Amino acid sequence: MSKILVAYSTTDGHTLRICERLQQVMAQQGHAATVVPLGQADALDLPGFDKIVIGASIRYGKHQPSVKQFIERHQALLESKGNAFFTVNIVARKPEKNQPDTNPYLIKFLRTLSWQPKLLGVFAGKLDYPRYRFVDRFMIRLIMLMTNGPTDPKAVIEFTDWQQVEAFGQRVCDMP
Repeated sequence: MSKILVAYSTTDGHTLRICERLQQVMAQQGHAATVVPLGQADALDLPGFDKIVIGASIRYGKHQPSVKQFIERHQALLESKGNAFFTVNIVARKPEKNQPDTNPYLIKFLRTLSWQPKLLGVFAGKLDYPRYRFVDRFMIRLIMLMTNGPTDPKAVIEFTDWQQVEAFGQRVCDMP
């Protein structure tokens, strides 16, 4: 049994839902998974985990700065363990942009780091117009209009492929 940390950064809460599903998969495989916001991970005994997974959402094409800061602060530790990184973004709703080697946000983010995760994942997120603040709703609708996505201001659409999430969780469990 491995002790696995799943630390996440989320904007609207959907990345947490993905982490909770990963935790379920890991528990089913007999592993102890701890899910915490990235901002609380430093308070844990990080060396005590066998594997560390970091998940981060995208807003306006970028991960929150704390994601890169955490990785840089703990890069040596991450490299000494089984590790994984996944990103959650709406552009991953498109089949040609839902893999680590085709997702522009993941590719761009990894270029800013010297850390190369042992396992990468890309998951489509959730579009929830009613929940967004006025400016975010306007900007996201504009982006969706430009990328042929849904623009109905009342739309709530979950694009996440949960089987893909579960398969990623299994790969984390199988990782040495």
